[in-house]
Amino acid sequence: MLRALMLKRQIDGAKKELEALRAKEEGFAKREAELAGDIEEVETAEQEEAVKDEIEKFEAEKAENAEAQKELEERVAGLESELADVESKAEQAVAPEAPVEPEARAKEDYIPMTKRDKMFGSTVQERDALFQREEVQAWIGEVRSAIKEKRALTNVGLTIPKVFLGVLRQNIDQWSKLYKHVNVRQISGDGREVIMGAYPEAVWTEACGILNELDLGFADVEVSSYKLGGFFTVCNAVLEDSDLDLAAELITALGQAIGKALDKAILFGTGTKMPLGFFTRLAQTEQPADYPANARPWVDLHQSNVKVIGASSASEGIALFKSFVKDAAAAKGKYSRGAKVWAMNEKTYTHFKAEAMSVNAAGAIVSGFDGRMPVEGGIVEVLDFIPDDMIFGGYLDLYLLAERSATKFAQSEHYKFVEDKTVIKGTARYDGVPVIAEGFVAIGINNTTPSAGSISFVADDANTVQGITINKTAVSVVKDHTVQLKAVTSPVEGTITWASSDETYATVDTTGKVTGEAAGSATITATCNGVVASCVVTVSAS
Repeated sequence: MLRALMLKRQIDGAKKELEALRAKEEGFAKREAELAGDIEEVETAEQEEAVKDEIEKFEAEKAENAEAQKELEERVAGLESELADVESKAEQAVAPEAPVEPEARAKEDYIPMTKRDKMFGSTVQERDALFQREEVQAWIGEVRSAIKEKRALTNVGLTIPKVFLGVLRQNIDQWSKLYKHVNVRQISGDGREVIMGAYPEAVWTEACGILNELDLGFADVEVSSYKLGGFFTVCNAVLEDSDLDLAAELITALGQAIGKALDKAILFGTGTKMPLGFFTRLAQTEQPADYPANARPWVDLHQSNVKVIGASSASEGIALFKSFVKDAAAAKGKYSRGAKVWAMNEKTYTHFKAEAMSVNAAGAIVSGFDGRMPVEGGIVEVLDFIPDDMIFGGYLDLYLLAERSATKFAQSEHYKFVEDKTVIKGTARYDGVPVIAEGFVAIGINNTTPSAGSISFVADDANTVQGITINKTAVSVVKDHTVQLKAVTSPVEGTITWASSDETYATVDTTGKVTGEAAGSATITATCNGVVASCVVTVSAS
């Protein structure tokens, strides 16, 4: 019944969008009354033209709202019809459950259906059948023995049974605000997604004429395999007896951890050992050296699709939304089959909501900004890690998220005896890339340039060698000339100190700039937190 659960979620989401659109109609009544008053006050041709323009905009917005409502109503009707069909087939497949008498409940240890039960099926029979499967029993048994015996999980990792992957994805969908909007594909190993570079135009001809060949212009998008994970604690008291509670707790914890990390990667992923975020792609100023030859032609978007709305009046009231609509047009939806999605933090969301406030016909204060972007359209998702005054979005179905089936609970070596908890590591494998980068845009308000400068990911300390390196291990310089050295620390943090082994031949300043003093050689060192790197400098007389 996973399909039914997903359909119910889609129906709830569509109904929320529909409610937001219907709420906007309250503002239309007020605006219509105001425009009627403006018509009565027209005295000059200029005023008449201005009022005429406002009326045209109002009618267009009202018509757009009505059309959007109609589309959502049709979508809800279609989803509800599909849900009814799915539930009808499920009822036919499962025989009605016989009533359980109170005495039988006591004898058979009857367990009523709960919300957690329904995570694994809509009926008791479905849930019981799931937990009777051999691979599920083996998985639960191994995890439980590790908890009871206070030991690590054996082997290199314990793979989650495939029957649970659908439930895990639903948990990821719950904890990630962007997962449900992107194009998720389940693949194994390295994958390649074939996409259309540019849609061709069909050729008109006689009814019995020979058809012309169309140039489809396919391109490939390659995705790799990266691991996402970490460890989490499981309370032994809750999990020692119930298979249901154990499975639900593990999958919920893993879904929460993965969901939060995915959101940040979809936006700001570096592309190194993780997905490439769509803003990271927009900010590129030149084609990366490893850009696939068979991919779509690389296009510089760091100016065309990264916009800044000025400070003060430009970021207030109707001026803010006018500027936003114009800048949002940079995101091209030619290849999209969905709607735009916008991501911002709580402070920025509140700013937009305040600037969209007005008083309705009943004298109540209302805002035209409530979960959807006014006029421009699109769902708004609030993500706390996004910097202030920055909005990132576009057609998220143009972002490919490759999801591997090999999701595991890996080896657990730490048992929290005092807290009576077991620590279990959870991992999943993903990669991602904006397939059509032109479908995205980043917009800053209050004169703020969108950037990822303050964004950081949890350091992969377990797989990072602590050290410091200089960009050159040996270099030559002429007397009285200079050469600039650069040092990089990973992941050591702190001030880098530069020094020369013999300042008779070469000196170095606090930035790493070396000056040749006399013919000879000296070793230049860069030190950070006790870690040292060196470069041999040879100075020639001329």
